[in-house]
Amino acid sequence: MTTTLDRGAQPAVVLRPACLSLTPKTALAGRLDGAWWPRSRDLEAELPALAAALDETWGRITRVTVNPSRWPVVPRAVAVDGRVLHVGWFTEQDPDKLILLSSTVGRWDLLVIPPETETEPAAAARLMAAAAIPGSVLAAGVLMANETVIGRGIRDTGRREAAWEDEGGACMSPFGEPMGRTALPLPENGWR
Repeated sequence: MTTTLDRGAQPAVVLRPACLSLTPKTALAGRLDGAWWPRSRDLEAELPALAAALDETWGRITRVTVNPSRWPVVPRAVAVDGRVLHVGWFTEQDPDKLILLSSTVGRWDLLVIPPETETEPAAAARLMAAAAIPGSVLAAGVLMANETVIGRGIRDTGRREAAWEDEGGACMSPFGEPMGRTALPLPENGWR
């Protein structure tokens, strides 16, 4: 069997779809226009899919700005569909926000959900929903801080419930044996 390779052919770049949640079109202006959940902290790998997803909805994205504290490498430019997407950085910019600029349409601010959140999809879903609320006055950093508190509360509640069951918080029979809820006698009205 003979295999022929075309050395002049470039490998096709496969873009995985960007994970986005965008604010619906409305007259209510908010601080964020939605949320973006990248798969990694590699802007060169992640920005082409984001730009491709937004080109239809928002027009051609020409510039992106980030805070370098969240991105290990901030390239000056990223190739997107045969054109160049310019990337800038500002330390004063909210680290949890990405700003997108278009020469024809305007500016959009997206909450950036940390890629590490993949282990907690419920947290990412809450953040994506919160960032897409029309007219919301909450900044990206505030949403992230709120989610930290909510996530901690959910984890603490789970630990307390597990400790309750482990420490004998389950229903006990008169003889000191744990019983499930189904073993409890029904009151006269049938409710538990």
